[in-house]
Amino acid sequence: MITTYKTITTPTQAEFKDKGSRFIAYAYPIRTLADVKNKARHWCYAYRLGVDGMQFRANDDGEPSGSAGRPILGQIDSVGVTDVLVVVVRYFGGMLLGVPGLIHAYKESTAQALAIAEVVEKNVEKTVWLKCEYPVLNEAIRIAKQYQADIVEQDLQLDCKLTVKIA
Repeated sequence: MITTYKTITTPTQAEFKDKGSRFIAYAYPIRTLADVKNKARHWCYAYRLGVDGMQFRANDDGEPSGSAGRPILGQIDSVGVTDVLVVVVRYFGGMLLGVPGLIHAYKESTAQALAIAEVVEKNVEKTVWLKCEYPVLNEAIRIAKQYQADIVEQDLQLDCKLTVKIA
């Protein structure tokens, strides 16, 4: 049973240059697929999510197949982290790099961004949903904080619903 996993703590950025082209890699800690959609839209990227790492994707976004997304994902995997998104922006410098050159550039820019990221080991968290009425909301929050639970979402409609993660 998996009880811990590795991830990064803060966003990082690194740049790699090759034959006039610039490759800027951005590494982000993420928690949900929605985080990916907010950060990665029209750029080459890869992510891995979840303690088991089974939720992942690599996107070449117009580069030759397998020349961008897979090298990015390969670097995420070589560091052994999850809950990580890396987006690489390429500024074309006028010279074609060819598929091997692109693979090297995307891999190297990602490696540099992840090399400067602080990698931490975290305990696996369990998600719990709490439902209560308004008069006891403050008490529910106090108890959650007493047990070092992380309140990740609050839905304060007719009833109060809290999404809580506990290590």
